[in-house]
Amino acid sequence: MIRIGILGDIGSGKSYVAKKFGYPVFNADLEVAKIYKKNKKCFKKLKKTLPNYITSFPIKKNQISRSIIDNKKNLKKIIKIIHPEVRSSMNLFLKKNKNKKFIVLDIPLLLESKINKKKDILIYVKANKKEIYKRLKKRKNFNKKIYKKLKKIQLPLEVKKRKAKFIIKNNFTRKSIKKDIMKIIKKIKND
Repeated sequence: MIRIGILGDIGSGKSYVAKKFGYPVFNADLEVAKIYKKNKKCFKKLKKTLPNYITSFPIKKNQISRSIIDNKKNLKKIIKIIHPEVRSSMNLFLKKNKNKKFIVLDIPLLLESKINKKKDILIYVKANKKEIYKRLKKRKNFNKKIYKKLKKIQLPLEVKKRKAKFIIKNNFTRKSIKKDIMKIIKKIKND
């Protein structure tokens, strides 16, 4: 199994690119959303850790956001509770797809969480900063303060770019992305 890790800025189109590969994708953001919606054990831990914010199940994103805005240390507390669950979901995903030729890891903190392996093929999604921000502002729950706090826990984009074997330029058109992906898959298969 060849593991492809997708790297890039918040809002650069990592999930879109990951899906376009056409192989099984582990999307950490979707897993987190599932945990907030369905995982009572996490809810109890978060409620105990952040009783002033987490009050009802399923956990609402605005409760999480408010806790992070009020105190940046809360983000670390949340990560400490949520990440082990995400990691365990990822391990199940890897087991389930162990016979697949490729799998794609769409994990925003792939490098920061040291989830990647040496043999992973890392692909950096490069996009125009102004375009990214314009698109982020259109998101329903976009919050500039949260965005800035999340950026602080991420490695600098230059580091991610350097660690990537391939770069896909996302100009937010389907055609160019599909073409880049086809080239990358061909190159991986030939190596």
